[in-house]
Amino acid sequence: MRVLGPLSLRREGEDLLRVVGKPRQLLALLLLNVPHRVSTGSLVTELWDDLPPRSVTTTLQTHVFALRGEFARTLGVPREQVARDLLQTRDGGYRFDLGGASFDLTEFHRLRASGQALVAAGDALGAGRVLSAALHLWQGPALLDIDHGRLLRACVAELDKSRVDTLVLLLGTRLRLGAHREVLSELARLVVRHPHHEELHAQFMVALYRSGYRTRALEVFDGLRRDLRDELGVAPSPRVSRLWHLMRVADTEAVDATCGYETPLGQQGR
Repeated sequence: MRVLGPLSLRREGEDLLRVVGKPRQLLALLLLNVPHRVSTGSLVTELWDDLPPRSVTTTLQTHVFALRGEFARTLGVPREQVARDLLQTRDGGYRFDLGGASFDLTEFHRLRASGQALVAAGDALGAGRVLSAALHLWQGPALLDIDHGRLLRACVAELDKSRVDTLVLLLGTRLRLGAHREVLSELARLVVRHPHHEELHAQFMVALYRSGYRTRALEVFDGLRRDLRDELGVAPSPRVSRLWHLMRVADTEAVDATCGYETPLGQQGR
């Protein structure tokens, strides 16, 4: 099962899932909550918000019936087996049991946690490999082919934040390995897409500073400060402000200590 991109059920590279419309939207919410039950009320909110049909219970059951039928057809098993083992009725709601199927979201969370642990242990090289593998699972925005109700919008926003946070971790490992020039173009794109993300701006400033572009690094901070003030009414965090001050006075050693992306011995000057 895949949700990090289009929703799909793949076997030997072929997408077997043909369900469309609200049953597909229902499946998406169940998958994002694996292994937990999703209440009937939550499903109704997702599918119809505050305007459910008059016969909402029957309509929801019809969508579940259609979804079970699709999995029965796809997997070549009786509908009753799907209801028992896969799309289960549970205490006023429904639960999706993946069984032995692989799931890209579960794998992403596993790799991300492993990468975080390696970062904490100081293994920048190992962390970079694991975090890269986590990000390679993404085939585009999560559930990009699904209509999003209120609950899916919140879930997808949280997933997107997790993706960006993972990318920040990965870029941090590259800075620790001295690859500041290699990440410049990617960071330049990211700060445009995320104009209020302070950590990405800090990383861009560090990459520029280490590459000999001190003036440009200071300009990046000025742009961040202006955007935060004009659009959110806040100032940059003390950490990023201190980073700017240290760059302004060209205290390179203190810059490294403040940003947390110290370059290992033998890697300086790349």
